[in-house]
Order: sequence, then C-alpha cells, then structure tokens
Amino acid sequence: MPAVAIQGVWKYFGDYPALRDISFDVEPGSCLALLGRNGAGKTTLLRILAGLSRSSRGQITILGQDARAEATRRAVSVLGHGIGVYDELSAFENLQLFARLYGLTDPAKVANEWLERTNLNRVRDGLVREFSRGMRQRLAVARTFLHNPSLLLLDEPFTALDDRAIKMLQDLLRAALADGRTVIMSTHQLREALQLATDVALVNRGRLAFRGKRTPEMLEDPTWLYRHYGEA
Repeated sequence: MPAVAIQGVWKYFGDYPALRDISFDVEPGSCLALLGRNGAGKTTLLRILAGLSRSSRGQITILGQDARAEATRRAVSVLGHGIGVYDELSAFENLQLFARLYGLTDPAKVANEWLERTNLNRVRDGLVREFSRGMRQRLAVARTFLHNPSLLLLDEPFTALDDRAIKMLQDLLRAALADGRTVIMSTHQLREALQLATDVALVNRGRLAFRGKRTPEMLEDPTWLYRHYGEA
C-alpha cells in the first residue's frame, strides 16, 4: 500500500486551475523531492496532503485513509512557511505543549530532548518572539519531529538555516528514512533536496511534468531536471 496515493487531483482558485489532474503514489520509506518554479502548485499540493485545504476534484489517501481523517492527521507532521510555533511562549513551553497535544508520555522530557537535538537548550526559557529567524526555524523543526510522525511534509524546510542547522536537519531526515518513515519535501535548494531524495516529482504550471526515481544525472547537475522537463 502506498504511503500517499494521489488520484486525479485538481484545485481551482476561482476559475484558475492551480493543480491540473495530478496523479502519483509515494511508497513507504521513500523521500520525494517535490520540485517546480514559484507558482507551480507545490505548496497548494502540500496543503491538500496536510489536510489544510480541500482538492476541487480527485482523491487522496494517506496511509490508507482519507487525508483529513483524525487518525491520519496524527500520523502526519507539517513544516511550512508559517513555522507554526507560538511567539508568546518559550521554546520549552512550545515543545511541551505540542508533546501534550500529541499525547506523548513525559512531555517535559521530550521537550528537553528536542531542544538539545536542535541546539536550542541554552535558550530553552527564551520567548520565541525574541528569536532570530533561524532559531525559530530550528524550533519548528523540533516541533515537526518530536512525535515521530509516519509522514513528514516539508515546504522549504532549509529556509533561514545556517550550514550547521542544514546538516542537523539532513541528519534527522536520514534517520527518519532509515526508520521507515516517508518524506515529501518541496524546496528550491535543489542540491540539499536531491542528496536526500529517492524519488522526484516536477510540477510545471499545475501539471505533473515528471515523476520518477532520482538519478545520478540529477545529483551531479541539480538543474538537469528543469532543463529536460521544465518550461521552455
């Protein structure tokens, strides 16, 4: 059974089709790099997969269930543009809150573990509104991983991260994949994405232009896919 099955998905904003008849599967334990230029429809598709938006037509199943089912949403974690942490809480309070929401045992222990793993333990009691963009992103990474989700949906996850934090995130993703979890990642940082990807999907003006395995050519030249399957 695919981890994610997308069948004939369309999404309209008014009369404009942001997604046009998208269909593909994502196998369990794989890492799909979802690529495309600005406005191609990547974020729209990720929002539908996350249950944050509804498709206009078509069907999506995640782990064999409807994408918006409660059980599905507990097994999915999303890291998107909005970051999704609370400015008026401390780093520790944020992670403890999310650990409680996910029903984890010993939320304080989980929060402290993830503060250490993301190198935020020294600012555990600092208010998030005082954090730099990079520190906020690292906290969002911790929030995304702390409940060991089966499916990770990542939209520009490397944004605002320095080289050390990028490596930290790559290591977390490799560990998740080694544990059999599934990753769908949209990013413009092609080299970082392709180093992790087992599979690639390219969206061009709302249509699926390419879906296949990540090849050595793509890894050697991150622009290869755009030159062969992107816009003319």
